Amino acid sequence: MKKLSWFNRVVLWINIVLTVLTVISYILPFMAPKVFPILSVFTLVMPLMLVFNAIFFVYWLLQFKRQMLLSGLVLLLGITFVSKLYRFSSKDREPVSGDFTLMSYNVRLFNLYNWLPDTDIAKKIPAFVKEQNPDVLCLQEYNKVGNNSFSQYKHSFIYTPDKQSGQAIYSRFPIIGTGDIQFPGSANNVVYADIKKGKDTIRVYSMHLQSIKISPDIHENIDEQKSKVIFYRISEAFKRQQLQAEIVQQHKNECHHPMIICGDLNNSAFSYVYRSVKGNMNDAFEEAGGGFGRSYNYKYYPARIDYIFTDENIEVKKYETFSKFINSDHFPIMTRLGFTKEED
Repeated sequence: MKKLSWFNRVVLWINIVLTVLTVISYILPFMAPKVFPILSVFTLVMPLMLVFNAIFFVYWLLQFKRQMLLSGLVLLLGITFVSKLYRFSSKDREPVSGDFTLMSYNVRLFNLYNWLPDTDIAKKIPAFVKEQNPDVLCLQEYNKVGNNSFSQYKHSFIYTPDKQSGQAIYSRFPIIGTGDIQFPGSANNVVYADIKKGKDTIRVYSMHLQSIKISPDIHENIDEQKSKVIFYRISEAFKRQQLQAEIVQQHKNECHHPMIICGDLNNSAFSYVYRSVKGNMNDAFEEAGGGFGRSYNYKYYPARIDYIFTDENIEVKKYETFSKFINSDHFPIMTRLGFTKEED
């Protein structure tokens, strides 16, 4: 410490504070948000913490200072979190007979309230889906505007409890069972369909968990009072999400079919909610994705809040985020899957 310049001493103290906050954020996914609701907000900024730790590591490394060990050890301890943030290469295995594709997309009511100036979005989304041609399609924030737009699918389950917003599952394969999961005190929900593919029956869950109600332009005109409101709103949403995630966890524990869970969790991959819903399933992005996997159209932050989780005996062969298709506040995500073994 004595050999450091005054500037490097300041940098070191900032580095130490960041290290402590990062270690705390590593623990938060294992702690229920209702215990420390305000602290749970830190999981949203963990990607920035990891980036800043990497910057500090390089800063000290270039000076050959042993202080590089501080952020270096933190990054090493959080290596599993780094893989959730960024994948350096994607996987794309050759398709084989028996593979199938699934797309998940929050369509934001097909722009019903003209959030975007384009008036043709209700036509562009079905056209895009037809072009990508997924075998199974899961749509969140679905509206009856889309009822006659996906005629290429013979089987569907459409659920719109408030006649305005709901969810839909479309499938090329027969749907032999359907259902929904209602959350107390919330308009959000989960729908599921048991899909028959050859000899296999797959349960596909499509979910839309509690929104934190933060718009993409949150960074504009922010002040102290607004910051307090935002923190409170996020912490309250996280508490609701915890209850919803635990309901989903209990429901899927009673399912005896291979499962795929997809949809909009409205939370990061570093959260208790993500960990609770995912359980021991595979994250398709981690298995075959590349880059940040950004699924929410926030200008300055690579937010990944939409997911596809797969059963352990379902292999993820390809994963793609369509981040250039801007017709909602979310981007479509799609994966190609195959069974590693036949269902008994």
